[in-house]
Amino acid sequence: MSAESTRGERLQLMLSGDELTALDDFRFRHRMPTRSAAVRELLKRGLKGEGFKAAALGTKSEEFGVLDRSSNGRSRA
Repeated sequence: MSAESTRGERLQLMLSGDELTALDDFRFRHRMPTRSAAVRELLKRGLKGEGFKAAALGTKSEEFGVLDRSSNGRSRA
């Protein structure tokens, strides 16, 4: 049995409309079969990545977003 067929944990994730659009754009651009597959691929890439800072003590979940925000409030993917 492969690791994919034995997944036993569920992760619930709330996204804004813009974040969901960015996820779907990634999914379709890379021909991913499902949103779950796209999230797994992005997690894999993120876990391999470097250049991020550890969160400061007391940082709230709402302070983490998928999209960068420029100074004019518009999102950058």
